[in-house]
Amino acid sequence: MSKAFASQADLSEKRITFADLGGGAYAYTAEGDPNSGVVVGDDGVMVLDTQATPIMAKDVIERIGGVSSQPIRYVVLTHYHAVRVLGASAYGAPHIISSQDTRDLIEERGAQDYKSEVERFPRLFRAVESIPGLTWPNMTFRGEMRVWLGKTEVQLLQLGRGHTKGDTVAWLPESEVLFSGDLVEFGAAPYTGDAYLEDWPATLNRLAALKPRALVPGRGDAVVGKDQCLLAIEQTREFVTELLASVRSGRAAGHDLKAIYRDTCERLRPKFGSYAIFDHCMPFDVTRAYDEAGGIRDPRIWTTERDREMWQSLET
Repeated sequence: MSKAFASQADLSEKRITFADLGGGAYAYTAEGDPNSGVVVGDDGVMVLDTQATPIMAKDVIERIGGVSSQPIRYVVLTHYHAVRVLGASAYGAPHIISSQDTRDLIEERGAQDYKSEVERFPRLFRAVESIPGLTWPNMTFRGEMRVWLGKTEVQLLQLGRGHTKGDTVAWLPESEVLFSGDLVEFGAAPYTGDAYLEDWPATLNRLAALKPRALVPGRGDAVVGKDQCLLAIEQTREFVTELLASVRSGRAAGHDLKAIYRDTCERLRPKFGSYAIFDHCMPFDVTRAYDEAGGIRDPRIWTTERDREMWQSLET
């Protein structure tokens, strides 16, 4: 292989920020690592995305303790990827919420995804032995669910497919804060290995229509200011649309996957190459775009074996 597989060479610790966005909303970010969101209400706390392991989650819990003595009552899974959800047991929350589509994905491919992502992100799965197993939601919804933390309203919304088929965003209407999960990234490359690329831009339009004042993306710094929030949404839209357009062009020209991968990297690197995890994502992203452009509507399951075979075929 010409470069280290996925993020196996990324072993440096990241600087963590716990930003107060107002209205009881906080963003736990770490220089392009997966983010967690926190909502502190009058009678409890909600955590959105939990980190990869219970040990990794402890730092989130400690920072919550610095701003609130309220119990953590809710954990929300914005989607099913292991690096987002397997730390859930550390919070002791009685309610674990996801969309029904996300629960279906956990049932269908959660075990394979667990093994796959541990191999891709060794630093993020520190103390992997502390994970008790797959994280299963005990509350699910379709379309919309409202949760009240005392006087603080949290709207959990499915606004369409994008990063996965089960994506959920959390919207605080009073403070105009949006937690987007991986539907939006800021300064980080979107991972599209399980995506619906054709649907994603329309879903982003629905996010933009909320007109958030602050936004917590899936990766990257929290964004404050309506113009900056729209910029983050637009950057994500540009990446996914340019990715799919490049792959479609290559397919129309009769090129094979490896040639399309090379050409697409060359096209996207000048604009997006400095984004966090760009080199990690691109083999997975182009492979999924190649499938979707070829008529494979639903993403195929990634396994450790498929990961390695794909990476070797494109990177050697």
